[in-house]
Amino acid sequence: MAGTAAATSERMSETALVFLREVFGKYHPRNFSVRLWNGFEWGAEEGQDVRFTLVLNHPGALRRMFLPLNELSLGDAYIHGDYDIEGDIESALALRDHLLSSPHGFMERLQMFARLLSLPLNASRPQGSRKLRLEGERHSRGRDLQAVRYHYDLSNDFFASFLDTGMQYSCAYFRSLRDDLDTAQRQKLDYICRKVRLQPGDRLLDIGCGWGGLLMHAVTRYDADAVGITLSQAQADLARKRIKEAGLRHLCHVQIADYRDFTDYEGYHKIVSVGMVEHVGEARLADYFRKAWELLTPGGVFLNHGISQDQSRHGKSRQAFIDRHVFPDSERIPIGTVLRVAESCGFEVRDVESLREHYLHTLRHWVRRIEENRERILKVTDETTWRTWRLYMAGSAHGFKAGYSSVFQTLLVKPNRGVSGFPLTRDDWYARAADDAVAASPGIIEKRAVERECGIST
Repeated sequence: MAGTAAATSERMSETALVFLREVFGKYHPRNFSVRLWNGFEWGAEEGQDVRFTLVLNHPGALRRMFLPLNELSLGDAYIHGDYDIEGDIESALALRDHLLSSPHGFMERLQMFARLLSLPLNASRPQGSRKLRLEGERHSRGRDLQAVRYHYDLSNDFFASFLDTGMQYSCAYFRSLRDDLDTAQRQKLDYICRKVRLQPGDRLLDIGCGWGGLLMHAVTRYDADAVGITLSQAQADLARKRIKEAGLRHLCHVQIADYRDFTDYEGYHKIVSVGMVEHVGEARLADYFRKAWELLTPGGVFLNHGISQDQSRHGKSRQAFIDRHVFPDSERIPIGTVLRVAESCGFEVRDVESLREHYLHTLRHWVRRIEENRERILKVTDETTWRTWRLYMAGSAHGFKAGYSSVFQTLLVKPNRGVSGFPLTRDDWYARAADDAVAASPGIIEKRAVERECGIST
């Protein structure tokens, strides 16, 4: 019996190696190695440093990965532990692109299919604790609430394990690649406030406010009045706690609200939406911009910050893995479509800026932290979730590096009889000011608190 088992194991190992050579043999530079379940290692091609090692954890791993050959099969096999990626996981995503785009003839595919079927199909898999079950019409209020809470209510402790201390879950702004993540995220917040030219006393609305970081920055450094809305109960709870602990409840607050239902008849001078438009959906985009238009005072400014897909790829990539496991119902809308719809709703487009490389570097920080804090993360969630987010973040970084995805900040103005209120140049956006030069003094915060309590208008 032992001899039969050994012979079977050797046969499966040989089948796997033949398949690997057929699929990966022409990949250049082959800067990775593959380690089989029995310890045998197929090395990188001569002269190449190994960037990562693909580890097949059992004889049926290749069958799980490649039947059928698509993004979802490859992703599912990783998050369920059929294989591992040791080393630079971002580099492994280039290999995924090669696998999904390489043409094979009919007979060649038939031979590969037969080899995979000769490998065993391991039935048991860890499923993880989170199940995605969305009900209702796509981008209806109820379904959007389910989708947002599936993602953002995962755990505040989980997000804190890889985000900066200010809990910014969006693209940072790097003046230098030497900037640490906390510095780059503070620079992002300040850059946004400068772009909308936030002034003392301005009423600011943050649509999709997350954990309240922009609100707190706006009131402490720019002396604004700020309101944030989110659909996530977990985000709202922590944002309110942070605002209270900072002594800022008289200047900013957070509401749980759908943007479509939010009303404030006083209006806002400035509106910011960072990383929220991806949840709106192309079919609802006009509703989104009309709501922002309605909430703005004449001459008001709306900064919309969101991930966009190249128009040439729009509709071709279904983001199957992200839709299934990370961001259900999310849509990356081409920037041309975003601008067209914004203009059709009456906005004047004043500025459009790509921050693609900034998001690449942000994601690399997040991936490193997810990897370094694995044990901490496993205390608040399961192995499948950790694998899912490691793969999702690395895949996103690869997309920004390759140019498949970008992120744009679009500055829009609600016209006021042709008066934009904008200076002739953008020089004030880029003026290098020390943190303490732009910070509002504690005296200002205390003065405004007294004025609020006494009913004095500022």
